[in-house]
Amino acid sequence: MSASRPIVLITGAAGNVGRELAKALQESYCVVGLDRERGELDDGTPIVPIDVTSDAEVEAAFEEVRRRFGGDIASVIHLAAFFDFSGEDNPLYRRVNVEGTRRLLDVLQPFEVEQFVYSGTMLVHRPGRPGERIDESQPIEPRWAYPQSKAEAEDVIRHHHGAMPVVLLHLAGLYDERTAVPTLSRQIARIYEQDLQSRLYSGDTGAGQSMLHRADMIDAFRRVVDRRADLPEELTLLVGEPETLGYAEIQDVVAREIHGEGWPTLEVPKPLARAGAWAQQVLEPVVPDSLDQGEKPFIRPFMVDMADDHYALDIAAAKRWLGWTPSHRLVDGLRRLVASLKDDPVGWYEANKITPPPWLPAAQREGHDPEALRARHEDVYREEHRRYRWAHLANVFLGLWLAATPPLIGLDSAVLATSEVLSGLAVAGLGALALDGRNAWARWAAALVGLWVMTAPFLFWTDNGMAYLNDTLVGGLIAAFALGTPPEPGPSPLAASSGPAVPPGWDYNPSAWLQRLPIIGLAVIGLLISRYLAAYQLGHVDSVWEPFFGGGPDPRNGTEEIITSSVSRAWPVPDAAVGALTYGLEIVTGIIGSTRRWRTMPWLVLLFGVMIVPLGAVSITFIVIQPIVIGTWCSLCLIAAAAMLVQIPYSLDELLATLQFLRRRRLAGRSLGRVLFFGDTDEDRQDAGRNPAAGADEFDRPLPAVAREMAAGGVSLPWNLAGAAAIGVWLMFTRVTLGAEGLAADTHHVLGAMVLTTTAIAAAEIARPVRMLNVVWAAGLILMPLLTGATAVDVVASVIAGAALIALSIPRGRVQSRYAGWTPWIV
Repeated sequence: MSASRPIVLITGAAGNVGRELAKALQESYCVVGLDRERGELDDGTPIVPIDVTSDAEVEAAFEEVRRRFGGDIASVIHLAAFFDFSGEDNPLYRRVNVEGTRRLLDVLQPFEVEQFVYSGTMLVHRPGRPGERIDESQPIEPRWAYPQSKAEAEDVIRHHHGAMPVVLLHLAGLYDERTAVPTLSRQIARIYEQDLQSRLYSGDTGAGQSMLHRADMIDAFRRVVDRRADLPEELTLLVGEPETLGYAEIQDVVAREIHGEGWPTLEVPKPLARAGAWAQQVLEPVVPDSLDQGEKPFIRPFMVDMADDHYALDIAAAKRWLGWTPSHRLVDGLRRLVASLKDDPVGWYEANKITPPPWLPAAQREGHDPEALRARHEDVYREEHRRYRWAHLANVFLGLWLAATPPLIGLDSAVLATSEVLSGLAVAGLGALALDGRNAWARWAAALVGLWVMTAPFLFWTDNGMAYLNDTLVGGLIAAFALGTPPEPGPSPLAASSGPAVPPGWDYNPSAWLQRLPIIGLAVIGLLISRYLAAYQLGHVDSVWEPFFGGGPDPRNGTEEIITSSVSRAWPVPDAAVGALTYGLEIVTGIIGSTRRWRTMPWLVLLFGVMIVPLGAVSITFIVIQPIVIGTWCSLCLIAAAAMLVQIPYSLDELLATLQFLRRRRLAGRSLGRVLFFGDTDEDRQDAGRNPAAGADEFDRPLPAVAREMAAGGVSLPWNLAGAAAIGVWLMFTRVTLGAEGLAADTHHVLGAMVLTTTAIAAAEIARPVRMLNVVWAAGLILMPLLTGATAVDVVASVIAGAALIALSIPRGRVQSRYAGWTPWIV
């Protein structure tokens, strides 16, 4: 079968470029597509099936072409190719790009072909430098697997094209109003998401690559086909826009279109950038899909080495042979690309084959306009940052203060002095960077340095008390100023800008300030006591206060015996200092986050709880072993342990609210890992409770009302629990009250501590069922005489206390609040 119009064959015709090219040529040519599946395009272009990796498939395809369309072909446009951005030498590069091209040329030899057009890439050329332009004479030196395969394919064409004239089009990077080559589309996405990587570049930010609008590329192909009779037997043409924007220029244009401001970019040394890219690749297999969205990191180590590559094109040859000049400019195209992104963010990500940040599709599913949500969140973030910029200025001052400290306090330790100076300078620099709200990463980095400052004095066992005092205070303030002031660091725009303040089904907000302050206040007590005890362990003070308990035959009192015992010395660092550090972290983590942090920062709430509950268990264990293992008590340790124990019930409600939230989001199909670290919205219904709504001032009430709210939020001590607590305290001191000795006294002490711990936890309304554990401890008390050989007084006291505990464990006591689905479990 022959056609009245010249035949044009297009391989890869079912792809986006192939479809547009077929449509553009339809008016003047009979276009025949070659692709993997038989069918036809929307414009009626027939598709002949072909697999370029198989000799038999290629021969069968061209037999069909000859049978249906004849043996005279005006032009064969070879678009089909394999491409990926891994940088690795995939076998498909050779099978498809190189050998596939050879098969096409071999099977075309019996045909009358006026022209063979190869869709190549400018990347086969050696790159230039900023300020230089390259033309077709630039040496062929491809830098990675894909252009290497294209260069090899061109060598095959030169040796196998026979009598067919060939045109090798070395095309620039492709873009249109909605999509762009991966390097550009990813760059736009990173800026849109304000990803930290968008601030960093591993090369000359003046380097760039020529781009080519899809419509201009189609026009170039059309001109090549139309002028086939006037072109040389072998012709190579660079096709792209002569105006090449550098990386920094693109950053600036895109950022101004999205965020209304420029985008300073830091040039990162290549070894550091290469190490970072390598680390991402190493960690990628072990990062859960819920965190990395199932997508491999885009930046690869091989890309770091090419960050300085510059491709500015001299297109004089294309003008001469084709009369072609581009009608589009990238600087305008970037604005249209960003407009398309802002008009339909989710669709834009899909069109560019980029996994969107999870909050985008989630916002769309929740009925929000994703772009409006992002813009509103950004406005609020900027305003809050402006109002609290003083905190980062304060950190600049604290950093300088820290750096100047060593000579002022006579610090003799060279290691610690060096740490002080370097840490101080780092904090000052990070504080200065954090003045720019776009550098959120600097806040996290400053907080980590603050944590190190708090740790260094006891890690290095300094004998300078001023250094320990200064670093505890300054390090804590640095961390608190860095992360504890608005805007809240980390939550996604969806989490920060939508959703309730009070958990659904609750009648108060467990993340309200009045709910957190009791924990913070108790942590302050623990910090002051632990830091005082650590000063003795480090040799900063000669004695510690102990009003009640004596020590051994040496002059030391009970507290001094305890904190210098074998149990304490078993730690590689002062154990009291570790306790002080933990209390300090509790204070900082208690301050961080808004009153919605139960759903905006779930990871922080879980960390807060994880620090409190295990440390409470350690504190109780240490109290239990004091009279048994060491033979005395420590009054200050008892106070600190009591403060830690009381923290537990005050922390449980926020933990429960966060766990319920994570479960709801999981059931709603959200990624648990992403919700954990970046938060989410929640069911929008609000339950008016006794706590003020979001935005109201919790402290704008009479002081007695504030104190009642602080003490009662989710925690109560009914008469029966108060009675059980009194029994627990009494049991811990039967050595004093009853003169108990030996195993009986030890048993009373251990069981009393368990009763006290159980009762404290049960004071949290959500943990009220835990009180039934007191029945177990009561049974131990009743059975104790059978195991210990106790005196008659001990037996009577144990039985009475056990019976009383059982009776006191039965009533639940009043539960004042509602806790959604957990309420029925509070029995």
